Amino acid sequence: MNSTSQWNGQFSCFDLVASSSDRPRSVIRVGDIEIGGDEFVVMAGPCAVESERQVIETAEAVAAAGARILRGGAYKPRSSPYAFQGLGVEGLKILRKAREETGLAIVTEVMCEDDVGVIAEYADIMQVGTRSMENYALLEALGRCERPVLLKRGMTATLVELLRSAQVIAMNGNPNIILCERGIRTFETATRNTLDISAVPVLKTVSHLPVIVDPSHAAGVRCLVPILARAAVAVEADGMLVEVHPSPEQALSDGIQSLTFREFRKMMDDLQPYLALREKSFAQLLEVGGAA
Repeated sequence: MNSTSQWNGQFSCFDLVASSSDRPRSVIRVGDIEIGGDEFVVMAGPCAVESERQVIETAEAVAAAGARILRGGAYKPRSSPYAFQGLGVEGLKILRKAREETGLAIVTEVMCEDDVGVIAEYADIMQVGTRSMENYALLEALGRCERPVLLKRGMTATLVELLRSAQVIAMNGNPNIILCERGIRTFETATRNTLDISAVPVLKTVSHLPVIVDPSHAAGVRCLVPILARAAVAVEADGMLVEVHPSPEQALSDGIQSLTFREFRKMMDDLQPYLALREKSFAQLLEVGGAA
């Protein structure tokens, strides 16, 4: 038995999200954006919505650099009760204005089932944070929601547990799920988390769902984010989620891992040769398949 068949046997019980010959790959459509298709889709923006000016400036900057989706937390599940908890509905309104002015789609976090309805009025993609991956009441509510769901891997979760949560969403009626590897908690302390880069090819083998990487939370240090972004391209992730802030040193949340506008543009420019190489390799595979 080769490793691929072994993995598929391990994950095949999650029948709605597991890959099969009939459903090898799913593409999640958000407006004119296809996640899981040929494009490497970048979602970028501040960890937390702090003000209208902050969000609009960031949206304009990341759009100009090539991002397709604006991320921003209107509700923030923080580890400390003393940390900034977000602007709530006012933050959602700011995100909507940014979408109107830039054309970027919006991804933002939902923390509980009671908030699903109101957030769905503003967001294009509903994000489930690492702390909420096993909040099954929330997952069931998102299964009844018509918005795509970005499901982050729990910081101590196995891939089996991640796909189990995806299965809950799908069982409740919503097949439009994007998986996100955002680093897991290990004994290492040099970085905020440990990016499990091998999770991407494993998930893309055993599941038909798109898989993206969050290098910001994996690293916790901004200088490592571009390096981990290159790794995400190399292992054929379908996109990434990156934190960007106009003044990271003044950010109310996660400033230490947020890129400046200039750093984000440089990272996007530096990724182009890697993306071109990936596209070339993919085209060659198609030629070989066609010849066979």
